Amino acid sequence: MKKLLKPSKLNKGDTIATISPAWGCAGSNRVKWKYELGVKRLEELGLSVVAAPNSLKGTSFLKENPEARAEDLMWAFENKEVKAIIANVGGNDSDRILPFLSKEIIIDNPKILCGYSDVMNLHLYCYKQGLSTFYGDNLLTTIAEAKEWNGYSKFWFEKVLFDNSLIGEICPAKHWSDSHNNYTNHDYVKKYNNNTGYVKIQGEGIARGKLFGGHSGLMEIEEKCEIALNKEDFKDTILFFEEIPEFSTEKHIRGFFDWLGRKGYLQIINGIIIGKIMENEKFEPIADIIREIVSDKYGLKSMPIMYGLNIGHTSPICVLPYGVEAEVDINSLKFSILENGVV
Repeated sequence: MKKLLKPSKLNKGDTIATISPAWGCAGSNRVKWKYELGVKRLEELGLSVVAAPNSLKGTSFLKENPEARAEDLMWAFENKEVKAIIANVGGNDSDRILPFLSKEIIIDNPKILCGYSDVMNLHLYCYKQGLSTFYGDNLLTTIAEAKEWNGYSKFWFEKVLFDNSLIGEICPAKHWSDSHNNYTNHDYVKKYNNNTGYVKIQGEGIARGKLFGGHSGLMEIEEKCEIALNKEDFKDTILFFEEIPEFSTEKHIRGFFDWLGRKGYLQIINGIIIGKIMENEKFEPIADIIREIVSDKYGLKSMPIMYGLNIGHTSPICVLPYGVEAEVDINSLKFSILENGVV
């Protein structure tokens, strides 16, 4: 994997722009309260928040106008007052904005981009231009969680984006939730359960590599599109993988790991961390499938694979910078990021 440029850290008083690259619900009348709650919480960190020009124009307009969504991202990168960009929410439509993006604008204006889920496509686009971005909080789903911005999520947002020192060990959260997000009910509270920590799926020793990954949408990226994947993207990486819990069937996970093997990616990855999808004991049948694919079918028995990272579609989450050096100590069940994410 090539070395990526790290963006400048956030400071109090900086401006962060909100964008809607995949789904425009933040502009809906029924959801605006949640958007405003997220803005308030960012302001409590000392940030100024500005909405990109098209980002609150509503679901229908943004679905019909992918170019407008692309214009927002380019506006946020070009705007000298904006120091960071955060997605309002994920979705399933960000790939349609890729043809309208400008490589030159991103290269000439490197800055923080944060989000998860379908925002992965934007992370990969920036990665292709040599910029490290951040698989982490979306405004509506994480920061604007109705009861509170979960303390674990908030800690890692501040640590990774405001602090240019080494990120260090990322321990599991004490509690976790797979409750659905609710964008309209002011009183909705997610149910949290005790978290029993990380789980060894297979492997031995310590693996190091550059962070790269996302969700199973990696399989759907067309070979001729702007973010087409190749072996160099996966070489010597710590692959992070997370998924929507209800999509995480045994068949689906089998398909993803077998896809990695068929493409030749699995054989050049140094280690894998998997996001928390379900209770650890319920994950065991899926762990068996992963071992069947990785160890038995492809003969990679020594590759460290660890389950239970707090990333992506459950709550709370940490923030993972693309392209930074990370370490999985499978025997001690430790995951660490060995660099700073920002400068």
